[in-house]
Amino acid sequence: MWLPPTAAPWPGMVIVHGAGSAKENHADFGRLCAANGWAAVSYDQRGHGESADAMSPAALADVGRIAGLLAAVEGVDGGCICARGSSMGGYLAIHAAATDAAIAGVIAICPATESGLRRGLREGRFEMRADAEALDAWLGEHDLREAAAQVAPKPLVLLHARGDEQVPSEWSEELYARAGDPRRILIVPGGNHRSVQHDPELQATALRWLARQLGRG
Repeated sequence: MWLPPTAAPWPGMVIVHGAGSAKENHADFGRLCAANGWAAVSYDQRGHGESADAMSPAALADVGRIAGLLAAVEGVDGGCICARGSSMGGYLAIHAAATDAAIAGVIAICPATESGLRRGLREGRFEMRADAEALDAWLGEHDLREAAAQVAPKPLVLLHARGDEQVPSEWSEELYARAGDPRRILIVPGGNHRSVQHDPELQATALRWLARQLGRG
């Protein structure tokens, strides 16, 4: 968890990592949040790092649970907790914003597709412990495009690298087209599936835009 040196109250950010990653891999974004006046928390998703449970459909509700944990921290504005996710984390962050009142806005970086996640599960390409059968069935029942359309009127920021070798940038463009306002999309040339999530300029730009939409700019 990272807390700003500025005066409270602070908006909050739940950092949701992708498949095969871990909470420590996004410490750079946690520090950036704190430097920009946001409280932030990163956690190991089910099936990753120090988490005991296998990855399953329950991972979606975890985003809201972690938002509740952050909201209970002294100085954090519990009514202004957002989620930022990359790849599978971006997929879950959008779904969480669409379905959970605890999430006030979302930053999604190269969000994964249902088909890509299902294919990766079946081929065993993800370094995670998972209830593959339950997760595959759950993914087959959901459509991220529909979730993106349901996020509004909460703000949505989509970030993607044109050179992403795993999830085509056109996917984020499709999500943007389905979403309502307020929304913003940033597609950058080159890069790869992981480059945008560690680009401090793009991350700060997304944070500033989100803060303005939430009346915290």
